[in-house]
Amino acid sequence: MDSRRVSGILLHITSLPSPYGIGDLGPAAYRFADFLTRTHQELWQVLPLGPVGFGASPYSSTSTFAGNPLLISPEPLVEYDLLTEDDLAPLTELPDDHVDYERVTTRKEAVLRTAFKRYEADRSVVSDTDLGQFRADQASWLDDYALYAALKDAHDGDPWMQWPDPLSRRDPDALERAREEHADAVRRHVFWQYLFHRQWTALQSYCHARDIRLFGDLPIYVARDSADVWANQELFQLDDDGQPTVVAGVPPDYFSPEGQRWGNPIYRWDEMEANGYRWWKDRMRRTLERVDLVRLDHFRGFDAYWEIPAEEETAINGEWRDGPGVSFFDELKDELGELPVVAEDLGVITESVEDLRDELDLPGMAVLQFAFEDDPTNEFLPHNYRRNLVAYPGTHDNNTMLGWWTDDVSTAEERDYARAYLNLDGEGEVHEQALRALMASVADRVVTPLQDVLGLGSDARMNTPGRPKGNWQWRVTPEQVTDEAEELLETLTRIYGRAGDYS
Repeated sequence: MDSRRVSGILLHITSLPSPYGIGDLGPAAYRFADFLTRTHQELWQVLPLGPVGFGASPYSSTSTFAGNPLLISPEPLVEYDLLTEDDLAPLTELPDDHVDYERVTTRKEAVLRTAFKRYEADRSVVSDTDLGQFRADQASWLDDYALYAALKDAHDGDPWMQWPDPLSRRDPDALERAREEHADAVRRHVFWQYLFHRQWTALQSYCHARDIRLFGDLPIYVARDSADVWANQELFQLDDDGQPTVVAGVPPDYFSPEGQRWGNPIYRWDEMEANGYRWWKDRMRRTLERVDLVRLDHFRGFDAYWEIPAEEETAINGEWRDGPGVSFFDELKDELGELPVVAEDLGVITESVEDLRDELDLPGMAVLQFAFEDDPTNEFLPHNYRRNLVAYPGTHDNNTMLGWWTDDVSTAEERDYARAYLNLDGEGEVHEQALRALMASVADRVVTPLQDVLGLGSDARMNTPGRPKGNWQWRVTPEQVTDEAEELLETLTRIYGRAGDYS
């Protein structure tokens, strides 16, 4: 993997400015790419891109292969004669500083339905040939996803486990009848995926022309109510009713006395190995079509994973099971070549997990907010970093740096140590000093949430783990991106040797 000194920004697409209620793949995405170019950033990290499920979490998607239709930009659809400005009026009434998922989902899906109707009526410049080629190229996942999405619409959003048995258990005759009965809806969902694909690949080309690499995120597990599980039930530990017999999570620790019960179904790794990990190969290939670098979430689960009986309400009574280990990655590399993967190795990590990461020569992660325990040997302190690492002030699951300093630092010892380490002479400087410390470190890659470049507080936090509502809503507004913040980012990138040819 490329080991040059580089830096980048973490900003999910939904957080971009837009007049239509949610960040999308339209003009603001290109303006952000220009911002990255001006400040010499070579990485743009985003969260998972799939259609969001419960709680609007990108980590609980209804498909690991599909794109989120809410990210489709309306502006090109006006150019294609699929929409008019009047069609977009309901979206312009939505807030511009956060995503109101309930309202934006209802209104944007209505707008996208209008676009599909105009396409069906031959009132646009979208090419039938291009759409047909896209459907053929992506048939391995798209046919199942489009039917799943159409059936979910037809069953008022109910999870697939609650559909009539012939459909939930995928009786071939029932599926064929469903394809005929819901043919219009299936075509609509294919069309939306085509629009997402067309807009994403255009943005991808724009970034690549400017030497910006897209850095994606691949959760180890998928949602129970997803096209992935519905279409591949034999690959998951499910009972005869499609319900998980065991679920994923992590065991109790200092921060969570009951552990975390995530609820995702767990893979039948023996079945996956028997067919050469075909589903995982297809999944990784699809991800690498979209992004240049992949953060592999919960990497430790490939070494050993915490298995919880489905009837348990907490994660306490689980047990460790061996993951697929190095042979899994060898299988993927045999087909896909060297994997541009970053191992998310945060939390309680064992020596065997570190050995797996190092045997595969994968970069790990370091989070500055975890560093300040009045212990100079802490691995998250910048002077202890190794080169093969991606360093962050915080991730999407952390508070902003200013929010952490203001609201989360709980002990005088932690505050005193952070103040001395970061050479703070005023609380407002914490995000700047954190960025300076990371940029100066030996870590090959530094990625900073945009909130920490701009010095925003806790109200700009993206996600608070364990909080069921109110996450994933933050959006940046144009006036928050100041000349001073841009100048600071450009200067630190350049003086610490992360500006490539610009240095």
